[in-house]
Amino acid sequence: MKNHTQIYMSHFGYTLDSFIPCEICGGRAVDLHHITARGMGGGRGKDEIENLMALCREHHMEYGDKKQYKEYLQEIHKKHLENLVNL
Repeated sequence: MKNHTQIYMSHFGYTLDSFIPCEICGGRAVDLHHITARGMGGGRGKDEIENLMALCREHHMEYGDKKQYKEYLQEIHKKHLENLVNL
């Protein structure tokens, strides 16, 4: 399992059998997305929970690695992290 996948799953308490929801639509997430992509200056140091979000394939294709959506994804992910704290 890749490092960023372990970080995300551990932070939210997911296991390999868990249903992991897309942070945009709530459907089944199949991709863990780097909001600041490694290839766009993110590097390996961006394997931090603040930079990782779960996305379904549709939303990963629509929003992933597109600079114009970076702030949008950051805001959604920030709310997702805040909701976890408020549970």
